[in-house]
Amino acid sequence: MTLINTLFRQGKSKLDSRQQPGQKTLPFVAILLISTLLACGANLLLPEDSSLYVSTYTITLLGKYLCYAMLALAVDIIWGYCGILSLGHGAFFALGGYAMGMYLMRQIGDRGVYGDPVLPDFMVFLDWKTLPWFWQGMDQFWFAILMAVVIPGLLAFIFGWLAFRSRVTGVYLSIMTQALTYALLLAFFRNEMGFGGNNGLTDFKEILGFDLQADSTRVSLFAITAFLLAVIFIISQYLMNSRMGKVILAIRDGESRARFIGYRTERYKVWLFVYSAIIAGIAGALYVPQVGIINPGEFSPINSIEIVIWVAVGGRGTLIGAIIGALIINYAKTRFTALFPEAWLFALGGLFVLVTLYLPKGIMGLWETIQAKLNKAELKAEDEMKTGVSS
Repeated sequence: MTLINTLFRQGKSKLDSRQQPGQKTLPFVAILLISTLLACGANLLLPEDSSLYVSTYTITLLGKYLCYAMLALAVDIIWGYCGILSLGHGAFFALGGYAMGMYLMRQIGDRGVYGDPVLPDFMVFLDWKTLPWFWQGMDQFWFAILMAVVIPGLLAFIFGWLAFRSRVTGVYLSIMTQALTYALLLAFFRNEMGFGGNNGLTDFKEILGFDLQADSTRVSLFAITAFLLAVIFIISQYLMNSRMGKVILAIRDGESRARFIGYRTERYKVWLFVYSAIIAGIAGALYVPQVGIINPGEFSPINSIEIVIWVAVGGRGTLIGAIIGALIINYAKTRFTALFPEAWLFALGGLFVLVTLYLPKGIMGLWETIQAKLNKAELKAEDEMKTGVSS
């Protein structure tokens, strides 16, 4: 028992104050939800000529950013807390998105270009006669949501069980996750797969009977995304602050020692990998109705690498940092791709290099460093004041 407690203390000692879960949970959630309510109210209640009016385009953009933030949180859980650098979480995100896209395609019915009440337009174009078996049931919202969770989770379980049982770690595991994503990219590009090929799934009309182009629907999707992000954030903070979370930190900082004292480390890693993949799948399912399209490009390995950059910039092992990094980088991407479309990727790569060299703890680490210096200065001033009074 003493050895277990020692291992936990060693795991904690390698974390600075920024990595202690739960310290900033409620303030962050409050800011997120209040900002969401204000943005929704500014869109629905204010006239368009008001200076405080938030356009539907902006609401949609913010909703997309929050989906990316949820995806970054998923990567931070597995990378920041367990030390598993996954370069394939874009695959889980895309699979969740395709599940939702299939439901939205089934809702089009006979309003498509070819007017077929059952087959999506791309299947009619490719001369498909019947609906494939894996499209059965996707006209039901609950089933589509279930698949958006089950498929990424099942893939993560199979991949994680095989990889972690074989004790594949480090760069080799990262390469394997990237290879998995690339394999899915090539597969989904094929028309015979039945997922729309290169064009993917698009031209969605409605969700649960609500017009996807309506302002109220856009605002509702944005609000739901913010609410689910807050819920997942709270659950994740709770898990990382639990005894299981401490075991995960111990595995990250000394897996061989954790295994030596009796923990089946591969089981913890598989469970965390599945949990992370499910979050990514939920993010993908929320993303598709807001952007209006899902195609194989979402499987691109570059996308998965970009997610890692979001987490690194925000500060891994903090959850809040991953969310902040995703929001900042994607906002900058939106702004600068319009101004400097050819230079943006170079800027992103340069940012990652600078953060790695000079801000290894990311934005959250910089903030904590500033706070620590301010606290140190205050304590020094108090000591000097006490010394002066006593003398």
